[in-house]
Amino acid sequence: MKATVYYGKRDVRVQDVPDAKIIDPGDCVVRITSTAICGSDLHLYNGFVPTVVKGDIFGH
Repeated sequence: MKATVYYGKRDVRVQDVPDAKIIDPGDCVVRITSTAICGSDLHLYNGFVPTVVKGDIFGH
């Protein structure tokens, strides 16, 4: 599947990553047909969230 991966301030890349797996009974996997960004994404992208580290995947 595709994911937006954080590499540093203002450096994110769309990459192929392993498919998500169902682990708990309440988990589900959905097919995404469109997406957008929000203010939280911009804070992450601009490096304003110190807990984000290289390799983290954006999305919520």
